[in-house]
Amino acid sequence: MNDDGMEHLTEELLDHLLNSGNVETYLDEENVTDRRLVDYLRQLLDDSGVKRSVVARRSGIHPTVVYDIFSGKTRPGRDNAIKLAFGLGCGLRETQRLLRLAGASELWCKQRRDAIIIWCLTHGFDRAATDDELYRLGEPTLVSAD
Repeated sequence: MNDDGMEHLTEELLDHLLNSGNVETYLDEENVTDRRLVDYLRQLLDDSGVKRSVVARRSGIHPTVVYDIFSGKTRPGRDNAIKLAFGLGCGLRETQRLLRLAGASELWCKQRRDAIIIWCLTHGFDRAATDDELYRLGEPTLVSAD
């Protein structure tokens, strides 16, 4: 975290690491610790001010699965991580971080489906509206039509 309580961008941290005299100095100054998905999800939940049941409804993920992910029993796949991001009202940066912590590949603007999701995230679409856009443009939706 920097002086104003905001988290440093990864690019800023990388610059600091590369310019450090040794790795211990960097680790001490930046207070680097491994971040867990469960902790990040709880932070996002606190920041959003909504309950897990609301996240489940907004995301389109069964509530039991949401609770299992939040408790650390289950790790979400890529699409479920994206749906959680929508359910939590995440922006693009938060979504990318959530995907990294879930062990999934980040959204990539060179992939057609990912580009649509990125555009929807940055333009305030919810998960359902994003699925509508994906469907309209011939891409697999986040929530299957089972």
